[in-house]
Amino acid sequence: MVVKTENLPIPGETVLGGQFLMNPGGKGANQAVAAARLGGQVTFVAKVGNDLFGQEAIQQFRREKINTEYVITDPEQPSGVALINVDARGENCIAVAPGANGTLTPENVEAALDTLPALVLLQLEIPLATVAYVIRRSHEKGLRVVLNPAPAQALPADLLARLYLITPNETEAERLTGVRVTDPASAERAARQLRDGGVQNVIVTLGAKGAYLLTDSVSKLIATPPVTAVDTTAAGDCFNGALVVALAEDQPWEAAVPFACRAASLSVTRLGAQASMPFRTELDSTPFPAEPLTNPL
Repeated sequence: MVVKTENLPIPGETVLGGQFLMNPGGKGANQAVAAARLGGQVTFVAKVGNDLFGQEAIQQFRREKINTEYVITDPEQPSGVALINVDARGENCIAVAPGANGTLTPENVEAALDTLPALVLLQLEIPLATVAYVIRRSHEKGLRVVLNPAPAQALPADLLARLYLITPNETEAERLTGVRVTDPASAERAARQLRDGGVQNVIVTLGAKGAYLLTDSVSKLIATPPVTAVDTTAAGDCFNGALVVALAEDQPWEAAVPFACRAASLSVTRLGAQASMPFRTELDSTPFPAEPLTNPL
């Protein structure tokens, strides 16, 4: 549930003159829709409430051609809800009531684990115990696990060592490493610390500044096409959904990350979460500014 106002309210302040809209969201759902619209074959694992929001969510996933076989309906908990305030510059603040999503257990995901594809994308709006279970089981099966560590929280070291890729933003990178990330140089320091902790590959997203990529063979800043942001809600989710599609297509890192940056850039020019996710045809036909997308540090 989104209210767009000129400024974000400070504590105790009421800001009038807002524009209200509702649209489907949730980090996992946003990532699933982004990946599906960009050409991925997506199976989504989640839990919704037995209410209008939950029923509509499942129907929406099906319209997006997402496999919903493992989306569970909880008879007791409501569907998760996010209250989002967006200002005139596209910045936002968000409060989330997880609802049914907060009760997704390892037992709930067990059946899906036998059918998961080669790439598994996770985020932290479900219980950490469930995230840890999926990471361990997926690693045992030889699957590539990608973790978007949002919302920011500390993670056990043994989980980091099982990740193929982690994609923190500045805040999340600082929470994981203690390094205050403000620019590409500090992003590199945080990324190297995560690599030292066992993560195979690291991408630190820097918003309009781009994304810092660190692998065995690549160390560089990937620039983001300049756009006028309307709403940055779900930009990170779009980036991650696009990225796993590119990786599933066996695109090399230096093509996959710019692909994800372009998708995220296009998403912030629109209001909403899932509503802002671009389709592959839109991304392919959008004329971004003709400037280099990759700049070595």
